[in-house]
Amino acid sequence: MRHAMHPRYASPRSRVLTIALPIGLAVTALGALWAFTEVPSVAEVAEEVVPPSPAVVAHLPGIEFASVDAAAPCATPEVSDALAAGDDEAVVAGFGGGVAFRDAVLVGNAPCISLTDPMHHWVVVNKLQALAPVDYEPAAMTEAPIQMTTASRLIDADAAAALGNMTAALQNSGAGELGMNNAYRSYRLQVANYSSQVSAAGQAEADLSSARPGFSEHQTGFAVDVVACGSGCGEIGAFGGTAESDWIAAHAWEYGFIVRYEAGATSVTGYEPEPWHLRYIGPGLASAYHEGGFHTLEEFFGLPAAPDYAH
Repeated sequence: MRHAMHPRYASPRSRVLTIALPIGLAVTALGALWAFTEVPSVAEVAEEVVPPSPAVVAHLPGIEFASVDAAAPCATPEVSDALAAGDDEAVVAGFGGGVAFRDAVLVGNAPCISLTDPMHHWVVVNKLQALAPVDYEPAAMTEAPIQMTTASRLIDADAAAALGNMTAALQNSGAGELGMNNAYRSYRLQVANYSSQVSAAGQAEADLSSARPGFSEHQTGFAVDVVACGSGCGEIGAFGGTAESDWIAAHAWEYGFIVRYEAGATSVTGYEPEPWHLRYIGPGLASAYHEGGFHTLEEFFGLPAAPDYAH
């Protein structure tokens, strides 16, 4: 808290002395006054320093500031209880919402939040950040509540509920119908999927459209590939440009989803545009993502671009 200016800094005595006394006496008097004036300590000066806000820090790349009580948000009952209960949306709310959550992560004010923990909605998986362990398996999933075009029916429970609500809203809007091609893919299934892509097109081409095993968002259960089913369900590659795709691009964030691999973001994500690939991050974070005008999770969380694998 900023303190009021100490009376000694506002005193007019030096000016009075200069006017009332001859110059020589004024100098002597001022010297004596300075000698007996207490010089503020480092601690007192430090109390006057107001640390920059997270919003300011976010726009100062490469500059780090020591935060005040860095563990404060994590120590609140709202956050600690929500983490213990595994309620990710309540965790975000405990920080004060998606924007406050992001700001806390950016300035190091969230030691209880790990962007590499695959159990949470905020995990970031990309070509520079593999799952840990690479063969990670989600503990609890459920079947998707919408029509399917493959046998891959499992998805995270929170994402499943949001997907059902979003699909119903899309249909009620008259924008068509939404189906699901796949969501969760195990490490072993990704091995087979990636290998077939490499065999068909070579590794360089495969890396633009398929994640290497252990680097796939699908393995978390938070990613889903959707298809347009207004006139019979099509392939995922035919999703872009449909009424369903346009509606999803405009409204998916309202249900906690983002379009993970947008056009124009390949230099950051390393993947060609995939309008069908949705990633669930929860309504609180998705709202902050949308309102902030972000187009990749890397930019949202201030992470390096990940266009290529490190090895």
